[in-house]
Order: sequence, then C-alpha cells, then structure tokens
Amino acid sequence: MPECQRADARRNYAHILAVAEEEVAAQGAGASLEQIARTARVGSATVRRHFPTRRALLEAVSENRIEALCTRAHELTGEGDSRDALLEWLGDVVAYSVSARGLAAALAYDDTGTDPVHGNSCAAALEEAGSPLLRRAVRDGAVATGVTLADLITLVVGIALATEHHPEPAAAADRLFRLTVAGLSPGT
Repeated sequence: MPECQRADARRNYAHILAVAEEEVAAQGAGASLEQIARTARVGSATVRRHFPTRRALLEAVSENRIEALCTRAHELTGEGDSRDALLEWLGDVVAYSVSARGLAAALAYDDTGTDPVHGNSCAAALEEAGSPLLRRAVRDGAVATGVTLADLITLVVGIALATEHHPEPAAAADRLFRLTVAGLSPGT
C-alpha cells in the first residue's frame, strides 16, 4: 500500500474513532454504529472494518482511559499502605467507569460467556497493571488470598452498571464501592 494511502487510512481511522468517542459519550455502550458512520460520512462497512464488534469499538474508545488507569496503578505500586494503595486504585477504576460512558461495558463479560479478562484487552490491561497492587496487599495480609483482579473488575463493572441511571451515579457508585469494601458487619 503506498505511503499516502496508509496515512489516509490512519486519518480515516482517527476521524471515525473521534466520532465514535463522541457518540459513546452521548449514548453509552449502545451507541449506533450506523450513526457513527453517518456522522463520520463513511459507509457502515468502513466502520465495521475498523470495529468488527461492539466490544472492539468500546475498547478503542476506552483505550486512553485504560492507559490512564494503568499509569495510576504503576504510580501507586509500592506506595504507602498496600491495602490503601489497592483501594485508591480501585476507587479510581470505579470513578472512571461511572464517568466514562461505555467503559464498564468494555470491561464486562462478553456475550460468549468468557471471563472478563481473557479476550478483553481493556480488562487484560487493568489486570496486568493492578496485579502488583493486589499481590502486595495479599502478601501483607490486607486482602484475602484467592481474590483475583478478575473478581475486582467484575465488582467494579457491576457497581458502574447498577448506578449508571441513578440521578447521581458517581455518588451512588462510590457509596456501593465503600459498602463492598467495608462489608455488611458493623464496626469493621
């Protein structure tokens, strides 16, 4: 492929992705691929060539947010109390998942019934970035053995999806996250 066509194809992809980001921000995970194509002034086949599945679209739209969360995990690794570092990062993941429409769906189980990490680049990136935080907290006895990042991502997704239509989704999600962390027992 000539260099100018490759550059043109990259610009076309970037334009479609920018339109997709706006549509997902407005409509959430159910954003219409056809509307994205119309707004981008390309054929729906072009959109589907770049994003063959809804998950591929959501993962591409969420890529920058995922990178920011991974960077945050690396910043917190080795910092202060291991439980506090893990919970601070998970709180960030909850906040991002609530504020960034489509992110929770990008992290969720897919329709094939696979787990939330395998075959899911967003969840896989978070698992890789967050694993050192979790391992340290488990090693320090601050988190029960057997807890996995897949478990924690599933909890975050559940909280984000459960609160997305709440009048104050961020506050509701934060409350549910804190309740999850504290448990149901008083005085713990």
